[in-house]
This record gives sequence, C-alpha cells and structure tokens, in this order.
Amino acid sequence: MNRFVYADNAATTPMSESVFEAMKPFLTEFYGNPSSLYRIGREARRAVTEARMKVARALNAKDPSEIIFTGGGSQADNLAIRGYVKGRSARGKKHIITSKIEHHAVLYTCEALEKEGYPVTYLDVDAQGHVDLEQLKSVITDQTALVTIMAANNEIGTIQNLKAISEIAHAHGAVFHTDAVQAVGHMPLDVQEMGIDMLSLSAHKFRGPKGIGALYVRRGIALEPLVYGGGQERGLASGTENVAGMVGLGQAIEDATGEHLAEKMGYVKKLTDRLVRGIMDAIPYTHYTGDPVNRLPGTASFVFEAIEGEGLILRLDLAGICGSTGSACSTGSLDPSHVLMAIGLPHEIAHGSLRLTLGEQNTEEDVDYLIENVTKVVETLRAMSPVWVDGKPDLTAASDLHDDHHHHH
Repeated sequence: MNRFVYADNAATTPMSESVFEAMKPFLTEFYGNPSSLYRIGREARRAVTEARMKVARALNAKDPSEIIFTGGGSQADNLAIRGYVKGRSARGKKHIITSKIEHHAVLYTCEALEKEGYPVTYLDVDAQGHVDLEQLKSVITDQTALVTIMAANNEIGTIQNLKAISEIAHAHGAVFHTDAVQAVGHMPLDVQEMGIDMLSLSAHKFRGPKGIGALYVRRGIALEPLVYGGGQERGLASGTENVAGMVGLGQAIEDATGEHLAEKMGYVKKLTDRLVRGIMDAIPYTHYTGDPVNRLPGTASFVFEAIEGEGLILRLDLAGICGSTGSACSTGSLDPSHVLMAIGLPHEIAHGSLRLTLGEQNTEEDVDYLIENVTKVVETLRAMSPVWVDGKPDLTAASDLHDDHHHHH
C-alpha cells in the first residue's frame, strides 16, 4: 500500500484538532443567532467578540473593530479593493497599482474595475518574483488611490518587502493593501510595524476551516460594502455571522502566530530544504523558482524541462502524493501560470511546473518519499516526451509540438 503524503498545504491545510474542538460547541449547543437576546445568542455574540480580539492581536492591530470577518480571502480582497476605490476615503482618486503576480482575487477585481474606468498599473517583477520598487516610484502619483501587493506569492513563495512598499504608497497619499492569504501563520506580520492599511487573510491556509476569512481595515478608512443586508460586520459584510467559522479562525490564528511561529517556521523550513536539495540533486534540467532565501518556509516550487505538469500531478496522485501545478491544461486553458510567465520563464518550460508545499504535520519520511517518487515520475514522463532527446530537452522539437498542441487533448 502506498504512503499518503499531503504536500499541497498552499492550496488548503488539514484542520487541526484544537480548531475542530473550539468550533464544535457552536455547531451543536450554542447555535443561536448572535443578534438574539437569549442566552445561546449571547454566547454566540461573546464568541465572535473573542475571535475578533484574537485576530487583532495576531496582526498587532490597534483595535478589534478593525477586523471585518468575510467569507474567505477572495471576498476580503474584493471588499478591500473595490470597497476602497468606491468609498469616500478614496476622495475621488481612481488610480490603482498592483503587480503581475497577484492572486486572481486581486487581478480580476482590478480588471473589472478597469472596465468601469479605474486606471490600473500592473508592476513587473524580477526573476525571483520581487516587485520592481523603482517602477512603483515612477508610476505612483498623487492621483493613486490604492497600492495592492501580496505579502507572499502562492505559487513561488517569494516574500515582498511590505514596509518599503507601504512607505512609497504613503509618501504619495495612497493607501496600502496586502493580500496576506498565503502569508498569515507562515511568516511574521505586524500591520503597525509594516505600515499596512488593509490586510486580507483566510483561515483554511493555516489549519482553520474553509469559507471564513478576515479583512483588517485601519481605523479611519471608510469602505463601500459589497453586500447589503442586516448590517453585520460594521455594515461591510452583511449576513448572519458564521459563528463557528469565526471561532475556528480565531483559534487557528492564535495557534499559528505569536510564540509558536518561529519554531514551526524552523521545522517546516528544515523539511523544505531537505526536499529541495534532494530534488535538485537528483533531477537535471530543473529550475527552482522564486527567491531561494526570502520565501515562505514551506514552499518548494520547481519547473522540470520537457514535461507537462498535469501528467506529473496525476502520476504523483497514483503514488499517494498530493501536489499542484501552475500549468493550466487541467483548467482547460493552454496558458501556463501567469506567475511563471511574469518571472520570465519561457512558455514551453513553464508547462512543467510542480509546487510542493509542506506543513507542520509533514515528516522527514514524507520528504524522502516525495524525492523518490518525483524523481521516478519525472524520469518516466521524460522517457515518453517527444521533446526529451538523448538525456536532455530538445527545444527544436518543442516548437513543432506547440503548433499542434490542441491535438493532444
């Protein structure tokens, strides 16, 4: 029987036992609507208040009222970006600056706003995925409303210099939002020290439940709501509160931050270093993408020349391994990942990407199993590949293959 190795923690994480236990009473006994006056409603209300305090504490926000619970990271990003430029704090300024490697929750929100007449600048990144700060300085003006740049990239793990970005934004009177969905619980974040005005996060990326997230909004910033209704979450995210989810988020963020963070980061980084060394030593014509040093501790992102990511994932699945690929044949589109294109990987190489993301629940045995099986699968796929000739990639064959790519599906 195969081992089962879950190495896709950047997609979602297994809920921890402590989070599950914290949520249970609010799914069974204290199921009251927090707006109600009787005891089970009051218990629910108290739990929501406590969860809000835990999130504020984890981010070093000044006040729990700065935390707005949302239906997840994508909703938090949408509320921050659209809510800000449509709200009165923007004072009529319309220009938005973001980067080419943002999550689609940010990119597609910006694209939708462009159609509504909001000019957007998409910053370039270097080969390691760092935003071009000189370009930011040259395109920002006093008409820039918002700068939105992710804390750490979900595909390649590169961490941005948030403090430097916020200083540039503030020097021009713009507000700074960061999509920290991939970062919270995996690196230190402090909204005051880093000068962050708005920050999005999602519980299921750090061992909490799915379908619950939060947006930190610095006091004094007025947003336009996305959802109208009963006025919950300061009127910004109406709808009866997902009490169990909020409690789960509070427990998960408390477990993942503070004094636990450094130890966990150290352990996960050691596992990841072992994984990266093992794969880079065993497999030639492999690119390790992202910043090799300043990156999320659990993210290992590779590109193997001459193979397709989709076949890689399906064969790893047969070996009991969960990983992911940026190559989007699986989504019915032939475009490789926008992130890999933005860091300058050629089209034909970017198709062979593999992201393995480790968590505190992974072990050294898992890592060795991953190295062994990834090596085997890559060798198998290359042996079958029309662009792998005499032990190396043959790019003349690659261009022919690309013209009739559609016939392979």
